[in-house]
Amino acid sequence: MSLEDPVVITCSISGAIANREQCPAIPYTPAEYGAEARRIVDEGGVMIHIHARKPDGTPSYEVEDFQAITDAIREQVGDRVIINFSTGTIGVPVAKRIDYLRACRPEVAALNMGSMNYAKYSRSRRDFVFKMVFANPFEEIIELLQAMNELQIKPEHECFDVGHVGSLPPLIDMGVLHEPLHVDCVMGVVGGIPPSARNLAAMVDNIPERSHWGVIGISRDQWMLVAAALTLGGSIRVGLEDNLYLPDGAMARSNGELIAKARQMTVEVGRRPASVEEARAMLAIAEREPVAGAGAEGPR
Repeated sequence: MSLEDPVVITCSISGAIANREQCPAIPYTPAEYGAEARRIVDEGGVMIHIHARKPDGTPSYEVEDFQAITDAIREQVGDRVIINFSTGTIGVPVAKRIDYLRACRPEVAALNMGSMNYAKYSRSRRDFVFKMVFANPFEEIIELLQAMNELQIKPEHECFDVGHVGSLPPLIDMGVLHEPLHVDCVMGVVGGIPPSARNLAAMVDNIPERSHWGVIGISRDQWMLVAAALTLGGSIRVGLEDNLYLPDGAMARSNGELIAKARQMTVEVGRRPASVEEARAMLAIAEREPVAGAGAEGPR
């Protein structure tokens, strides 16, 4: 990738941890996901990363919840956005995760590339807000990859450290992972690589050639990492799963506000946001039948 390449702007619409007590804009119901998707696309987002929730906000791994959210998004924006499902979780069998991929057939699915301590630390409390072991053994990675290959779903490799990037070449050599890759460097999680422009550059230097790459910045360091990725030639992700605040410290009133800021930063550094058609080509996403629905005019 280079500075000449257009920037794929992704939105992490709603994670599995943050709730409305922390940010009222987080969508819970399918209709709310659909309304947020419209705001995202209107502001230039071309991919939406989805963790499903039940209408009361409880995280869900059920086919019917992923399907209802997907249908609501397609009703609002048609084929003008790439849908990306999370497969990362703790304690949910791989078979259950494959079930919702098979039933709903997203174009992209996230694939966590290694096990790690996963935590959030509070300096004021001098204690962890939460801490857990996020297990992603090779056996599970390969099983998920085989399912994605069968279903023609493009894997998005989420790498929380340089060692996770190093897990990619063996899978390519085994023939279960096919280039060109779509790799995201996740930075800002305690237990993963510390968030800095230099560390991002080090991760990028280890990503296999011909790969598309981007950054996922968590919490307060997100905007610095967005700026670093843009200047290094990468793509970017923002959204209410990753960070609730705009660069000036104001809480975002929607995912659309975060996407608008990301688009503004893209243009201000002299790069161009990708259209959804360009994004599909850059990520080598398998062609599908067009999806009917609103929003055929595309992003502004």
